[in-house]
Amino acid sequence: MMISPEIEKEALKLYEKDEFIKKSTGIASIIEAKGYIKWPRLKDTIEYAKGMDFNKLGLAFCVGLHAEAGQIAKILNDYGFEVVSVCCKTGSVPKTKVGVPKEYTMFSKTGYPIGIITCNPAAQALLLNKAKTDLNIIIGLCVGHDVNFTHLSNAPVTTLIAKDRSSPHNPAACLFNHYGKAFFSKDLSEMKR
Repeated sequence: MMISPEIEKEALKLYEKDEFIKKSTGIASIIEAKGYIKWPRLKDTIEYAKGMDFNKLGLAFCVGLHAEAGQIAKILNDYGFEVVSVCCKTGSVPKTKVGVPKEYTMFSKTGYPIGIITCNPAAQALLLNKAKTDLNIIIGLCVGHDVNFTHLSNAPVTTLIAKDRSSPHNPAACLFNHYGKAFFSKDLSEMKR
């Protein structure tokens, strides 16, 4: 997609007139220059929050990453932030109650039903809104759940860990290895049948 002169002007006005966009862009650019290839994303997030004068950080995390969320919360606390965290299963309900057909219930290898309780990104967002967080950080929410959470969050949202069950939470891995290339080649050829 090519940028048009009208869009270029409209975007430039946002950088000039919207104080949040202006400050956020400046802080992000400084962080990029200072930590380029040296800092992990968590350090970038810490420096961004400090630069934006954010004090209360919300963690919206997946139950499968509760240990990682605990480590992240400790590090953020050590840097002086107040941290409020909410697990994805907080206030969860059976998936069938939110319109998911029963045939999509998953079963373990031993036949035990799993995944029958839905995650609740709406509750995560509402609880962090109630806590009046300055910035919310996603830690491994499912695709779609991250969208719902971001849509409902009053505070700005960044993703620290993007869930990818087939890789160790590294969605870009499928672009660089044989497995990913083979998967998409097979998947696309099956779609064409």
